Amino acid sequence: MGRTETSVVFIGLGSNLDDPRRQIRMAMQALECIPGSRIVADSGLYLSKPLVPASGAIAQADYLNAVVKIETQLGPHELLDHLQQIEQAQGRERKQRWGPRTIDLDILLFDDRYIKDERLTLPHPGISQRSFVLYPLHNVAATLDIPGHGMLEELITNCPRDGLRYLGKKGMKNELGK
Repeated sequence: MGRTETSVVFIGLGSNLDDPRRQIRMAMQALECIPGSRIVADSGLYLSKPLVPASGAIAQADYLNAVVKIETQLGPHELLDHLQQIEQAQGRERKQRWGPRTIDLDILLFDDRYIKDERLTLPHPGISQRSFVLYPLHNVAATLDIPGHGMLEELITNCPRDGLRYLGKKGMKNELGK
C-alpha cells in the first residue's frame, strides 16, 4: 500500500446462497478490514431476479444485492486481490458463469478510471443496463456521472426495475453488531 492519495470506489455485492443476508453482512465487515479502506455509504439491500444469460436460464434463487461506496488508498488491482480473498474466504466457487454464488464482490467504478486488462474492466461491464446495480448505486451517489455511460439519473430512467425490490438497510453497516 504505497499510495497516499484516496480514491472513491463503488463495489457491488450480491449473494443467493447460504443465507445471503449474512453473506453480505460478513462481506461488509471484511471490507471494513481492508487496509487503508473504509465504507462511507451503503445502499441498503435489494432483492433481484438472477441475471439470465442469452443461452438460457440456470435455475437458482433470487439474489440480495447492495452497493457500497468506499474510500481507499489501494490501487485497483490491489483492491481486487482483497475482494477475491474475501470471496474465497466466504466459500465462493467459480464453477459456473452466471451460476449461484455465496458472495460476489465487483468493483463497479474506481474514481473515473478506465481499465481493461485480463483481470479487471472499469467501469464494470454491463453497469449501465443492470437494475440491480443502478438502483443501489443511486442510493449512495444519486448525481454520479458514470464514465463513458452518462449521468446515473438518466441511466435509471432508461432501465426497467425487472422485479427489483428495495428491502431497506436492515442487516447493513448501520446494523452490524446488532
